[in-house]
Amino acid sequence: MATTDLRTGSLERHGLSDEQLRDMFRNMLLQRQLDNRGFQLNRQGKVPFALGSEGHEALQAGAAMAFNRGRDILAPYYRDLGLCLGIGLSPFEILLSIFARAEDHNGGRQFPNHYSSKAAGLMSFSSILAAHLPHAVGAAFAIAYRGETGRAVLATCGDGTTSEGEWHESMNFAAVHKLPFVMLVENNEWAISTPLEKQMAQPEIWKRAAGYGMPGRRFNGFNPIETYAAVMEAMDRARAGEGPTLVEGTCYRYLAHSTDDNDLTYRTREAVQERRKDDPVPAFEAVLIEHGIVSPEDVAAMRKDILRETNEATDAAEALPYPEPTDLYKHVYEGAWEPWQS
Repeated sequence: MATTDLRTGSLERHGLSDEQLRDMFRNMLLQRQLDNRGFQLNRQGKVPFALGSEGHEALQAGAAMAFNRGRDILAPYYRDLGLCLGIGLSPFEILLSIFARAEDHNGGRQFPNHYSSKAAGLMSFSSILAAHLPHAVGAAFAIAYRGETGRAVLATCGDGTTSEGEWHESMNFAAVHKLPFVMLVENNEWAISTPLEKQMAQPEIWKRAAGYGMPGRRFNGFNPIETYAAVMEAMDRARAGEGPTLVEGTCYRYLAHSTDDNDLTYRTREAVQERRKDDPVPAFEAVLIEHGIVSPEDVAAMRKDILRETNEATDAAEALPYPEPTDLYKHVYEGAWEPWQS
């Protein structure tokens, strides 16, 4: 199908308005700014840990545009900053998570970058790879069991997660029960330090869909419009009761796995710089400018506004208190039971 080729500057909108295209681009810029802020705060000793989504911006901004707020459910993984922003989380909520403040949706008790929001339809998740996927297909089963239509569950993971047993079990369960479920694999070629070719003999993950009896598709995750088209098609199919789909977006992880990782121990800086030629942020910016959707002045103003918003969110979140020690067991056990009492 026709789509935008960011290398040639062509533009196929797939029904997206100028405003939606600008929103996707702003999401991409905001992701990169917040990524940088998380790493800065870690290096300043203000937060213990941060993860980056740099290289995933286009994929996540495009997928978020296919999400139906107030209806769909998102079951993300820990590198999904842009998806969470795109479905409604604010920079302030992101910083509350990074700073682990009591006002965070998880009460400051969840790992940094592990967002959740009942209001946004955002499921909480675990760092244990693929552990969130049985919960995601469970939510999809509930939608089907209740006879609801026009709703779907969008679940995401990285390429490494597809080697986990729970990934396969979830895919099989979704297929057998024809659930309103979309599995979006963000293939950035690295499972922490393990390259794709050492993870699997068949590196095209989308081809596994045939083994489960569902459609599969691969797309260029550096292209936000192509991402939107692929994910929207799969989500519409799920919402219509036609069952699950496996979609695989190809991208690249430009930063280390996390602030605790030194990626130079398993790849060279030159190799990463070579892949920077495909950086989706300047590429999409150039396309939007070429087609008159934004001007260079618009982009400069957008960047300035994003920096202001990030600074304000950082200051506001940092000023808030940590959770009280006595709150440790809240939301763990039902009722008022306290484990130190007999």
